[in-house]
Amino acid sequence: MSELQIDISKALSFVDNTNYQDILREVEQQHEVLMSKTGKGNDYLGWLQLPSQISNDLISRIKEDAEEIRSSSELLVVIGIGGSYLGSRAIIEALDKPFSILQEEWKNPKVFFAGNNLNSDYLAGLLKALDRYNYSVVVISKSGTTIEPALAFRIIKNHIELKYGKPNASKRIIAITDAHKGALKKIAEKENYKTYVIPDDVGGRYSVLTPVGLLPIAVAGFNIDDLLLGAKKMQDRVSLKSDLESNPAVVYAAIRNALYRNGKIIEIMVSYKPRFHFFVEWWKQLFGESEGKDGKGIFPTGVSFTTDLHSLGQYIQEGKRNLFETVITAGRPIDEIEVPHDDLDFDGLNYLSGKKLSDINIKAKLGTIAAHIDGGVPNIQINLTECSEDTLGQLIYFFEFSCALSGYTLGVNPFDQPGVEAYKKNMFALLRETGE
Repeated sequence: MSELQIDISKALSFVDNTNYQDILREVEQQHEVLMSKTGKGNDYLGWLQLPSQISNDLISRIKEDAEEIRSSSELLVVIGIGGSYLGSRAIIEALDKPFSILQEEWKNPKVFFAGNNLNSDYLAGLLKALDRYNYSVVVISKSGTTIEPALAFRIIKNHIELKYGKPNASKRIIAITDAHKGALKKIAEKENYKTYVIPDDVGGRYSVLTPVGLLPIAVAGFNIDDLLLGAKKMQDRVSLKSDLESNPAVVYAAIRNALYRNGKIIEIMVSYKPRFHFFVEWWKQLFGESEGKDGKGIFPTGVSFTTDLHSLGQYIQEGKRNLFETVITAGRPIDEIEVPHDDLDFDGLNYLSGKKLSDINIKAKLGTIAAHIDGGVPNIQINLTECSEDTLGQLIYFFEFSCALSGYTLGVNPFDQPGVEAYKKNMFALLRETGE
């Protein structure tokens, strides 16, 4: 059975055991608060039972619409920002083979993302690609007025209507938005788009297991049934009120908070697979928006090793000792490569001839962990037996549940994000200034 495992043995030596046990008891109390839905932000707990309560009718509809897109389009453009795109991108890129876009035949539409920045070159380049291929659009926004996705949708809507004509363009656009209100809801009704609802009780960063994430993932050709099954396994596992000391979500929340109270205020998420880059980005938003408030919170950041050992490795090894690492390991690679023999051996690497590159990567990981621990960096390891829809579903729910527990243990509301409005006020004030 593929099951997520957590190893905190290389972090416990950096905290006092008595203090850790006390914090473990605190997290166990917050587990009760979370499961009884009596804590802060309890009106945003729709994600809590989502894997077990999502309806078969909704899953079937998502699959049908995904198949329709797959039959008519070579590309899918997902328009959204934050939780509206990070979850689906994290799963798609973790499961997709590197350089699959360069293969002669595409088995599934390629998924591209827009509305997550205000860069003209990015969007102009995308539009040029859309000139050449048949495409569909999934636009995701609760309000329809967040500036990045709203502007991107306005521009791409104009492009798709010019390319296909307005009636046909409307058949190629699906809106995922509020059930009752908002600008995107009004546009969808006016233009007769197919729509899906973002549940009122699920915040954006917890929405990957709703149509927000499931529809793009299904279009990309991945198995959403297995994704939900993996999430359901983890839901069953971490929701149990018995044996909480072996509950991986409780353990992760406890060791994070123990390290935080011991001055470790930065958590570095580490992966040795480049395809996990956007999973780390999703994790950063989940924990950053959930915990960073009231002058509190662990700062979440990420690296891709071994690449970043040649940029940030020096700081991690010998810089300020206020950080810890969480390393994700996700099984063997899909394709193995062996190091060939070279008669010249000018690089001196013939001793590695015949070895698998993945085995060398593992040795690099083990050596790095040992060096960083010696350098005063605590290390948490999260291990998956493989990288699949099932294990990624487990990982998603594990982090969501852990984040809620950790936020409650910090004493904050893990389901709001009041601070994100500050920059928007300034930006809109500057945009409305005259004479610019």
